[in-house]
Amino acid sequence: MTYLDELAARRRFGMKPGLEAIRNVCAALGDPQRAVRAIHIAGTNGKGATAAMLDACLRAAGLRVARYTSPHLVRLNERFHLDGRCLPDDTLAAAARRVAAVAPQDLTFFEALTAVAFLVFGEEKCDYAVLETGLGGRLDATNICESRLSVITRIGLDHCDWLGSTLEQIAAEKGGIIKPRVSVVVGRNEPQVVRVLADIARRADAPFFYAPDLVRDDEIPGTFALHGAFNRENALTALAALKVLSPRLPRAAIEEGFAHVVWPGRFQRVGAYLIDGAHNPPAARALVEAWKQSWGLPEGESSLSLVAGFCGDKDVDATLEILSPLCARGFAVRTNNPRSLAPERLADKMTAAGIPSVPCATLKTALDAALQASAPAGAQPAVLVCGSLFLAGEALVALGAYPHEARFDPSERLVP
Repeated sequence: MTYLDELAARRRFGMKPGLEAIRNVCAALGDPQRAVRAIHIAGTNGKGATAAMLDACLRAAGLRVARYTSPHLVRLNERFHLDGRCLPDDTLAAAARRVAAVAPQDLTFFEALTAVAFLVFGEEKCDYAVLETGLGGRLDATNICESRLSVITRIGLDHCDWLGSTLEQIAAEKGGIIKPRVSVVVGRNEPQVVRVLADIARRADAPFFYAPDLVRDDEIPGTFALHGAFNRENALTALAALKVLSPRLPRAAIEEGFAHVVWPGRFQRVGAYLIDGAHNPPAARALVEAWKQSWGLPEGESSLSLVAGFCGDKDVDATLEILSPLCARGFAVRTNNPRSLAPERLADKMTAAGIPSVPCATLKTALDAALQASAPAGAQPAVLVCGSLFLAGEALVALGAYPHEARFDPSERLVP
């Protein structure tokens, strides 16, 4: 059995919030997390892009930086970056086997991967490790880290079964990453979210910084490589985090980092296709706003085709309602994930949301049919692919735009 098989077998344990298991495993490994100088990021949307920006800017300043994010689009290695590169298979395999040797039988997939990240990053003596939570914050496995800075991006209603049914409840869970006397930077959010997080910070004696009060939109470098209004919001959060973490960071490093940051599968143009991992209502609203700013909303009948695949635990109906003004027709597919909705069921949901749709047996069939059905749209993309980060990865591979060798590794069942 390969290390990938051993890790994938842990998916059967689903997701179990709590820190005892990860603490015990890391203790058996010598507590490598204590050697990790963490920049810890939580939020509903924007965590990964913010992490990528921080990573790129700090490396441009000459620092050694590691990064841990989830999920992976295609290959497990994508979750672990060191010096701007994915961890090679041999490094990942060696660390995974060391974790397996001390792990209880029921350690979850995400807990095992988090232990791998702490082990590798701790031994590499990085200047910083940028860590993204998997789900929530307070009980997320990454929350045993020793933070130098806490960052919280936009919070919305997602994973309500696990985190709570109101923005305030979800904010309280995400705000669980705030550590005593460790500065926290909060991105643009609803007033009630900011109040909850500011109160948690006050009780923890943690300096509190609200990104929109700390940086202006015109401070975002004109070289910024990522597109979409939501990424400009993430950029403000990243810039605020850099100001708090390293006030003397050279502007040249910020310019270079923003010019070279890479975050695939998020508002990414590939010829006539636009690939985005939007899978919940907040992300869908951000996608529509970014489309509006880039190409405007359709006047009259739209010609855009939607290729969509969703996991069944998402608020699919609300997400499709938000996307429907953009789309003339839809093609429903299954994602490369055990939680995926069947194409037939998804097509019915898409049609009910005002996007007449048909199920497709394969993604390639859907991509080809969607392009063929779309009238020439000038400068704007003819096909939108969204609904799942798993689908975004599959689409990049199918369109020849995935930057690494394609090898579809399993992902966790319950962590997005």
